[in-house]
Amino acid sequence: MTTRNEALIQLNGQRLPGRVFLFCLVVELLLVVLDAFINYGRFVDIGPIRRLFNITREDGLATWFMVIQTFLAGLVLWLIALVQSNRSVSRSNRLSWGFLSGFFIYMSADDAAEIHERLGSTFKDLLKTNQRETSDSLLVQVQSLFPSYDWQLVALPLLAGAGLFMLLFLLTEFKDRKSRVILFSAAGLMTIAILLDFFEGLDKANPWNPHSWVRESFTLSNYTVRHFSKSIEEFLEMCSISLLLMLFTAHLIDRVTPQLTVNVNSAPLATGKPSNK
Repeated sequence: MTTRNEALIQLNGQRLPGRVFLFCLVVELLLVVLDAFINYGRFVDIGPIRRLFNITREDGLATWFMVIQTFLAGLVLWLIALVQSNRSVSRSNRLSWGFLSGFFIYMSADDAAEIHERLGSTFKDLLKTNQRETSDSLLVQVQSLFPSYDWQLVALPLLAGAGLFMLLFLLTEFKDRKSRVILFSAAGLMTIAILLDFFEGLDKANPWNPHSWVRESFTLSNYTVRHFSKSIEEFLEMCSISLLLMLFTAHLIDRVTPQLTVNVNSAPLATGKPSNK
């Protein structure tokens, strides 16, 4: 029974993860449709409005949603780490959950501030500045041979390492088939998104670039192919995070209780009269 100053919120732990994913998926599909009609289709011909719904830009609604979603996943992982700290689990297990929480919170900051893109640009500028002195260095040679975006050369190995650690660690935590299917699906979607980003950074004349084949086969403009390639990439990234958010939420609730109850207690009301000082 709740008291006068206590609010009771009950959440169905079995249905909540699926509802979280369904909500995220509906929003993501809506963002794709709004981009296609309002931005690409010029349903609204006002530049700032079109940029707001442009899913390929880093300052639109899609990026904002991605940042919030990834940050929430980091918070859920942090709560799992707190729950694990109160259980008789190994220190490495607690640290692993804490590391994943920090990784997702960093990724939300990365999406908001374009950290990996700026690292790639910084790397390229530093090599240009010192090109005469470092023209024979291994980094210059690798950078000149790498066909796509510089950020992938700089940041992708670190991000891939963190992703591989997450995959291997979560496989030890999730024993049931359903959870593992969701985990591998999320990893697969993110891998496809990274490949699309790799293809996007290739020159038009590069034989690895599938954009040229799509343009020629379907008689499409370069802008159309690049735009919808980026749109699909962003959608796959958001879906990947949505699957992981659902998985983490289900794992947290499973560690707490099937019926999650949140008590919110208000501060006691003052009964005395205020002084006239």
